Amino acid sequence: MALAIRVALAGDADAIAALHVDIWRRTYRDLAPVAAYDALDVVARQRNWRALLATPKPGSVTLVAEKGGALAGFAHGGAPADPAYGDLGEVKYLYVATAFARQGIGRALLATLAGRLADLGYRGIGLGVVVGNDPALAFYRALGAEVIGRYSDPGPLWRSDNHLCAWVDAQVLARLA
Repeated sequence: MALAIRVALAGDADAIAALHVDIWRRTYRDLAPVAAYDALDVVARQRNWRALLATPKPGSVTLVAEKGGALAGFAHGGAPADPAYGDLGEVKYLYVATAFARQGIGRALLATLAGRLADLGYRGIGLGVVVGNDPALAFYRALGAEVIGRYSDPGPLWRSDNHLCAWVDAQVLARLA
C-alpha cells in the first residue's frame, strides 16, 4: 500500500477529529489531568476541525496521510501561538493512527509539513512536546530536533509544561520526505 499525503479538505474534518481524540487520549492518559482527559470528546473536536478546514487561516496548512484508503495520520502547522517560537513556524498537531505506527508516516508528514511551512516563509519549525512524553521527544530528536527551551502552553484543556523542539532550517527536515 502506497502512502499518499495531501492537503486536508473540509470533508476530512470528522475523520481527523476522531483520530485526534483517539491518539490524544492514548498519549496523554497519564500526563493530562483527569478533567482535561474527560473534557476532550469527538463532538468538540469535530466542531474545531470543521471550522479550521472550512476557513483555513492564512499561513497555515493541514495535511492528511492516507494508506490503503484509510486515514493514517494528519499534521497541522502555521504561525506560532507562543512567543517562545520566535520566527519559527509551529507544528501544532502531528498524529499517526495506532494501526499505522512505526511505518514512517509521522516522519513523512513532518517532513512534508516542514517543506510547506518553508514555502510559507518560515526559516525553521518548532513544536511543543509535553514534559513526560518521552517517546515523542525521542522521535523528534532522532529526526534532528534540538530542544531549545521550555514554555507553558495554556491549551484549551489544561496548562502543560512543554519542551520546545526545533529545526532551525526547515529545508533540512523537508529533505527527509
